[in-house]
Amino acid sequence: MRPNKIKQLWRDGKPATLAWLSVSHGFTAEIMARQGFDALCIDLQHGTNEMNDVLPMLQAISQTETVPFVRVAWNDPAPIMRALDLGAYGIIVPLVNNAEEAAKAVAACRYPPVGMRSSGPVRAAHYGGAGYRAAANDEIVVMVMIETKEGIENLEAICATPGVDAVYIGPADLSYALGLEPRADNPDKLHLETCNRILAAAHKAGIKAVMHCAGAAFAADAVKRGFDMVMVTSDLSCMIAGAKAQLDELKGKIG
Repeated sequence: MRPNKIKQLWRDGKPATLAWLSVSHGFTAEIMARQGFDALCIDLQHGTNEMNDVLPMLQAISQTETVPFVRVAWNDPAPIMRALDLGAYGIIVPLVNNAEEAAKAVAACRYPPVGMRSSGPVRAAHYGGAGYRAAANDEIVVMVMIETKEGIENLEAICATPGVDAVYIGPADLSYALGLEPRADNPDKLHLETCNRILAAAHKAGIKAVMHCAGAAFAADAVKRGFDMVMVTSDLSCMIAGAKAQLDELKGKIG
């Protein structure tokens, strides 16, 4: 089976970079995949993507060495298994509140006897290559998102759940859980302390911690703090920032 580059980076003690795909188009996915990020995540929770978009976007990403991830909309085994069968090499599950929910996410991502994933890797076996079924349990990355009040309260138990590879911080919903207004790259002391607490709990449990950022400066700081993967930017953010920068420059030059 094709090795998961993200797991190899982690074994080597190196942080990984992730970018976000909110726009439902294969060409956008291909362009982002050619920029050099270690992984790309197709967002089914808040982006414009639907499950029917996942296959062509995964096909676009697979033209490169970028590792394909999918964030599902909910902790539901059916779409998790579907995304994996289409070739996702990592699954991000939102709004995980306790160890039982974390175990449910893991089970959907692992073949028996470890989990309950049904055998039918229609595209995944072609993308992953020979030995996919035998090695998938070891290569697929399972991330659960810590972003609710209950999730914070059950942090240690979630991190200790067998099969969870990493916890992923959702900073906006985490802000709600802390009684704060959501904002990108939140500098609030309580927010930073909570993120660092999540990081410490993950490492204590022997798993990885991932920080969702909105820009390179905050992402670099997260790496320095010890995060194992950082989401740096998204297709939509890049499009908005690029268009605005060019328009602002033009207006400045012509008065």
